[in-house]
Amino acid sequence: MARGKLRIYLGAAPGVGKTYAMLSEAHRRVERGTDCVVAFVEHHDRPRTEVLLHGLEQIRLRDIEHRSAVFAEMDVDAVLERAPAVALVDELAHTNVPGSRNAKRWQDVEELLKAGIDVVSTVNIQHLESLGDVVESITGVRQQETIPDEVARRADQIELVDMSPQALRRRMAHGNIYQSDKVDAALSNYFRPGNLTALRELALLWVADRVDEYLQQYRGEHDISAPWQARERIVVGLTGGPEGRTLIRRASRMAAKGSGSEILAVYIARSDGLTSASPKELAVQRTLVEDLGGTFHHVIGDDIPTALLAFARGVNATQIVLGSSRRKAWQYVYGPGVGATVARESGPDLDVHIVTHEEVAKGRGLPIARGARLSRTRIISGWAAGVGGPALLTLLLHGLENGPGLANDVLLFLFMTVTAALLGGLAPALASAAAGSLLLNYWFTPPTHTLTVQDPENFVAIVIFFAVAVAVASVVDLAARRTHQAARLRAESEILSTLAGSVLRGETALDALLERVRETFGMESVALLERQSEVEPWTCAGSVGPAPVARPEDADVDMPVGDHMALALSGRVLPAEDRRVLGAFAAQAVVVLDRQRLVGEAEAARRLAEGNRIRTALLAAVSHDLRTPLAAIKAAVSSLRSDDVAWSDADEAELLAAIEDGADRLDHLVGNLLDMSRLQTGTVTPLIRELDLDEVVPMALGGVPEGSVDLDIPETLPMVAVDPGLLERAVANIVENAVKYSPGRERVTVAASALGERVELRVADRGRGVPDEAKERIFEPFQRYGDAPRGAGVGLGLAVARGFVESMGGTLDAEDTPGGGLTMVLTLTAAPGQVRAGPVPPAHIAS
Repeated sequence: MARGKLRIYLGAAPGVGKTYAMLSEAHRRVERGTDCVVAFVEHHDRPRTEVLLHGLEQIRLRDIEHRSAVFAEMDVDAVLERAPAVALVDELAHTNVPGSRNAKRWQDVEELLKAGIDVVSTVNIQHLESLGDVVESITGVRQQETIPDEVARRADQIELVDMSPQALRRRMAHGNIYQSDKVDAALSNYFRPGNLTALRELALLWVADRVDEYLQQYRGEHDISAPWQARERIVVGLTGGPEGRTLIRRASRMAAKGSGSEILAVYIARSDGLTSASPKELAVQRTLVEDLGGTFHHVIGDDIPTALLAFARGVNATQIVLGSSRRKAWQYVYGPGVGATVARESGPDLDVHIVTHEEVAKGRGLPIARGARLSRTRIISGWAAGVGGPALLTLLLHGLENGPGLANDVLLFLFMTVTAALLGGLAPALASAAAGSLLLNYWFTPPTHTLTVQDPENFVAIVIFFAVAVAVASVVDLAARRTHQAARLRAESEILSTLAGSVLRGETALDALLERVRETFGMESVALLERQSEVEPWTCAGSVGPAPVARPEDADVDMPVGDHMALALSGRVLPAEDRRVLGAFAAQAVVVLDRQRLVGEAEAARRLAEGNRIRTALLAAVSHDLRTPLAAIKAAVSSLRSDDVAWSDADEAELLAAIEDGADRLDHLVGNLLDMSRLQTGTVTPLIRELDLDEVVPMALGGVPEGSVDLDIPETLPMVAVDPGLLERAVANIVENAVKYSPGRERVTVAASALGERVELRVADRGRGVPDEAKERIFEPFQRYGDAPRGAGVGLGLAVARGFVESMGGTLDAEDTPGGGLTMVLTLTAAPGQVRAGPVPPAHIAS
């Protein structure tokens, strides 16, 4: 029986419409005659989703009792017995109730697929197991219900159900996702705009990666090696030299010409680990690439052109950007160069761009790989020159009728020895000296064709030749080894300098540090392992590269750090001299890990402290400021209902007035709390229209005692673009706050003026004022400055006022009142076409 096909509707968050899309697809299939049933769908009491269940056959659910409660789960046996062509199974990551057939719903789905039933399901991006840590860092919530990534990767179709954060929050605010009593909490926590944007990006990137996987799989199955230009992928070849920044910027400009273009910078390092490239320069170039939206890659390969082309074809690149060669003219004797080789072997589907730069033809410096670090090709060349060179030279000289003479012969053989030393080091040079001595003796020293030397001078010449050859070979080899050591020490110093700089800058990215270790030493994978004690198993604190080891014993190189931590590297065995630098990296990795954990603990403590502060303030408000008017209302109502006292009409009116006053105070306090909640959840949507200030401001003064405010609003003020309701509420809060803090019979002044594109409304009181350092703090929620009496409010009036004003594009700031007191300056934008050339004179209106 053929395996069924799995189709997944993937969403960034609950409420984007996955279940709705799944049910709509079911209706389309039923209309086409497909046998489609609903195995399990959770509509969460959403009316529009529930309506779509009508007309679809639903398989009965299985009731399972757990802890004195009954839960309905999908009945796998019933679905298998019904054997439909397509089954709808909602919420793939769901954990089944204990006592179910399988622990996870995706395991139920696996049974249906094995039975040949096609399944359509839904899942959110936060339920993928590999993204658990990322989602927790974004939302602060650890997802308990997850599915292995492989389950989603094996799906035959993955369709992204996308919705912008703003649209999703509107759906939430309208009650289309959760019940109304849960909306505010959801909007202020999980459904914040930043959370939704980050989750949406995760979903888009994950789906894009799956598209790339499918494309690569298809190309592999059909043996397609030529690049497909589905989108521009530009590979930038870096050498670690200063010209790399020019190449990256040039590639960025090329990518900007096409939508969806991608930049991939790659550095090809030889397999010997430490190289002549500057780690500091590579770090700068990596940062530049990432700042421009590209990615940086590190590839190990001794043949640079081959490795570069293999990488470009492996990522389906369409263009390669290389720099003009830095070699001098004479250095081309070593070969045509990387750029020419890549251009020649790239083929017709891969464009190669050679970019000029300031370092062209300035030289690449002498090779540093000598002695112990010689490549196999160089060693073979050295032995060929050391052994074959003297033989060929002998044939050449023996073929001449009149040779150059023994002295010149000695010099020619000495030249071959030096050449062997330059190419292959000391051993080929010694072989060349020995072979040259024997050949000189046998072929060119009388009597010839024997190893006997007749003339003592010739014997001395051969001995001197051998001694000079050995000495020259030793000096050349020693110079090469010293050059290598100097270059190595320079590389080590730059690596340690970069590492020290990262410590001073407080960089805390453990993965970035481990990636630097992998690149520096040419390893396949690096892992930082830790355990609590000698008997506890090792756990991985961080890793990079494929298949990191789980124990130090399994690694090619392990560097202990303290008693319970180790840095484990896989790929090759490091020489002893590399372990000094590796030790510095290991120590820094432990420091970075500790710093990350401390930062996480500090952030958790900060959130806890902030939550405690708000809860304490809210508790204080509920326990005192809200109970005070309730107590007054309760006392007045109890008095009116008492049969022991005969209240006069005047007394009853007074008690009723007290009830009304207490209710008004409660309404004001609760209104501010609700307004603050709306501001924090971002659900305040102003309805902007043009109006005059004198239409709104007088209405905002209804809550203050008569005669407590002087109102100065010119009739010739330009109109402003505002939301009338929000502006009235903001002005009312500001004026009530000013009247509350005004001493005695001092009146509050409310004056408006205009200058340019701004209209200012100034509310000035004659209270004791606020110091400069506290002027911003008074706009924070639950803040009451100084000795404000309890019961005078919960400290939200100014916070709500500023939030409303800023939502309309205005500002609210505090200034000192000349002569003492505090002035609130509310700045609004004049309506288009209403700007006056100069300031507007005020007109006085008493209130």
